[in-house]
Amino acid sequence: MTESTIESPRWLDAREQAAWRAYLDMNAKLTARLNREMQEQSGVSIADFSVLVQLSEHVDARMRILELARALGWEKSRLSHQLTRMQQRGLIERSNCNEDRRGAFVVLTDQGRATVEAAAPRHVESVRRYVFDSLTAEQVESLGSISSIVAQLVDAACAGRDPEECG
Repeated sequence: MTESTIESPRWLDAREQAAWRAYLDMNAKLTARLNREMQEQSGVSIADFSVLVQLSEHVDARMRILELARALGWEKSRLSHQLTRMQQRGLIERSNCNEDRRGAFVVLTDQGRATVEAAAPRHVESVRRYVFDSLTAEQVESLGSISSIVAQLVDAACAGRDPEECG
């Protein structure tokens, strides 16, 4: 059954509704706070940081644009605009792919590497402070398990579909 053919929705019960709303509230507040701190402390946005992390962890600090979009779960147009802003600030460069004339690579610059290396320690401290320092080992395990299950369900729903539709 697809989303468009649901006749009678299975409404959330009170407990599920409370959990869902708590998740939405947590996600919005945490994302906003981490972005604000990243901007204040490192001069980059969480979006900048996400791109820089992907590139810094990849072989030769470069990725094809489509591969980067998939890794981030972003639409190509969003990534293109983000990359343009980052290129103007010297954080990344674009280069042509010799094997595939249509393809292009995004490459981490020395300035981009220095930026991500300077931002990472502060970011991880914020993540620890807002998330992990107040959780028990069992809660951390549950958070990881729940996150993996949901991500797998979303991935399965998107299998074989255009990444632009599922980003």
